[in-house]
Amino acid sequence: MTEFSGRLRELRQEKGLTQSQVAKIVNMSKMAISHWESGHSEPSISQLIDLSEFFGVTVDYLVGKGD
Repeated sequence: MTEFSGRLRELRQEKGLTQSQVAKIVNMSKMAISHWESGHSEPSISQLIDLSEFFGVTVDYLVGKGD
């Protein structure tokens, strides 16, 4: 598991949301969220920005480059 996948799962669970709920909120597929959390794929830059804005964290935090 990458730093990103672990942080995404952690942030989602802290908000008490399912993968489907996050996908709908940030206009992505549930499968994309699932693949990101399992480390099978990674989001684009624009998708990282959308996720960081939704969760209120920096892109650096999401990708494991900051606290």
